[in-house]
Amino acid sequence: MGGHTDNQIRIEAPPTFVFDVTNDFDRWTEMFDEYASVEVLERDGTCVRFRLTTKADESGESHTWISRRCMDRDGLNIEAERLEPLVPWAEMRIRWDYEPHGEATLLRWVQDFRIAEGLPYTDEQGEDFINGNSKEEMASIKRYVESAWAAQRQGVG
Repeated sequence: MGGHTDNQIRIEAPPTFVFDVTNDFDRWTEMFDEYASVEVLERDGTCVRFRLTTKADESGESHTWISRRCMDRDGLNIEAERLEPLVPWAEMRIRWDYEPHGEATLLRWVQDFRIAEGLPYTDEQGEDFINGNSKEEMASIKRYVESAWAAQRQGVG
């Protein structure tokens, strides 16, 4: 593949809690700033095929694609890929790792992608976009998960 990114964030909650919350598709529209809807299409063991739709951007446009996500709770990692690529991506794979850090979790996203042929974008531009978006979405996830963890510890959730 052409492009590669590697981003991480520390979340003040245990890895299994972070794993469970971030893999609860019913929470995604609250947890991620960019998603308007998530529709689970198929479950096959630890793998899920689902459709994501983004919130409308400044021009009123939203995007939809189908992804597959295979979850290894014991190994604390996820392997995912877009099955219906979304331009400008021809291919997109992402690995989520949940590394224990004392009482906290280091959430790491490693993304490998290829820009669709014939487009006026470079891998570097793709990396810049993904890095910026990943930092924003990871910060949103951190806020959401830490709030859910605090509520659970207080017996609220």
